[in-house]
Amino acid sequence: MLPSYLLSLREGLEAALIIGIVLGALRKIRRTDLAPALWLGTLAAVGVSILSAILLTLFGLSLQGPAEKIYEGITMFLAAGILTWMIFWMSTQAKNLKGEIEDGVNKAAASTGRRAIFWLAFVAVVREGVELALFITAAFFAGSNENITTNTILTLTGVVLGLGTSILLGWSLLAATARLNLKLFFQVTGYLLILFAAGLVAHGIHEFNEAGWIPNVIENVWNVNAIVDEKSVLGELLKTLFGYNGNPSLTEIIGYLTYLAGVMFVFTRNTIKRDVKVAGLT
Repeated sequence: MLPSYLLSLREGLEAALIIGIVLGALRKIRRTDLAPALWLGTLAAVGVSILSAILLTLFGLSLQGPAEKIYEGITMFLAAGILTWMIFWMSTQAKNLKGEIEDGVNKAAASTGRRAIFWLAFVAVVREGVELALFITAAFFAGSNENITTNTILTLTGVVLGLGTSILLGWSLLAATARLNLKLFFQVTGYLLILFAAGLVAHGIHEFNEAGWIPNVIENVWNVNAIVDEKSVLGELLKTLFGYNGNPSLTEIIGYLTYLAGVMFVFTRNTIKRDVKVAGLT
């Protein structure tokens, strides 16, 4: 539930901020008559995102044997790749996001009006929604396969709570009743999502190990299931959140540590560089 909550909170807040910026731009140019087109585009994007999540999950559940392992592995790697791109993109582009969206609203309002605003909102929100659908699918498959019903309930609960929190935060920001430090928010969630992405990489390697696409080299480097069983409540939480495996293969360990060390280093270096630049020390 925690990974789906964190992912939904992050993606939901980004979508809420985009919608808020568009609404603010419409008020600024006194074109609030275009607001219904904005909400219609948002609802259409939400529908496409939900459908994407359902289709991705149902397709994965319909597979059996090696095909299932390969599909789950590909889903893990794809989600980890997009998640990594999203972390770095938001950390570098967030400061320019408002200006770019407002410029797009001005152009849309001056051209085809409602249709342009509809597509502006749809494209902006559906990007976040489809990304979230892929991430949630990966988180679902990274969870326990022992009880699909329980896993589904926990995943959906995390999504609902995450989106609900993002809506409240977005509304608070727009109402100016609370000031969220967006820079700190995206930095903290960035580090947490890097840990989650590293777990996806390790889990993807595990699936490919079982499918025979990636060799184990050493099948079980250690076995600590006697201490923290990966099928226990704590083990399942660690597995879903960080890709925990009580008896990992050597390639799982190498993949996890390589990704974690590399991405953490680059993300931290970029963060420090931006902070120094903002402080006027360069």
